[in-house]
Amino acid sequence: MFRIVAQNIIRFVLLVLLQVLVLNNIQLGGLINPYAYVLVILSLPIETPRWLTLLIGVVLGLSIDVFTRTLGMHMTATIFLAFLRPVVLQYMAPRDGYEYGTTASIRDHGYLWYLTYAGILILLHHLFLFFVEAFEFENFFRTGLKAILSSLVTLVLVVILQMFTVNRKQSQI
Repeated sequence: MFRIVAQNIIRFVLLVLLQVLVLNNIQLGGLINPYAYVLVILSLPIETPRWLTLLIGVVLGLSIDVFTRTLGMHMTATIFLAFLRPVVLQYMAPRDGYEYGTTASIRDHGYLWYLTYAGILILLHHLFLFFVEAFEFENFFRTGLKAILSSLVTLVLVVILQMFTVNRKQSQI
């Protein structure tokens, strides 16, 4: 139990630092903004209570907002992500349910499952974040394109970061 908590705290700190120090300085053509910090919520153990997931979402989003001075935009998008996570997990649950102690990861569920899970949640997070940021529908298609392109880049980045924890013998396709 302590090991899982320690791993998640370390992941939280490292991903916030990666986001603030490196990824926030990357904006490709004004359309691509990678947000790897969502991996904190995506990688929580499956049996994490909803209230704890929401609390982690508040702290995570607030941490990013403090460094980027975005007045709660990341916090609301991260709360939205944390709120939808159990719904997506329930939708994608195996027939017999999830095994106790598994995380939402490539290692525990395979690449196809993870790409679907992470892709859905990252896209919803980015759509929410970019439309809250724009706060208008005047540039609806540009904002949608920005969310889709940023989601694709973020998904690739998240999968690369997940691959650091994959044991090739245990992974399944």
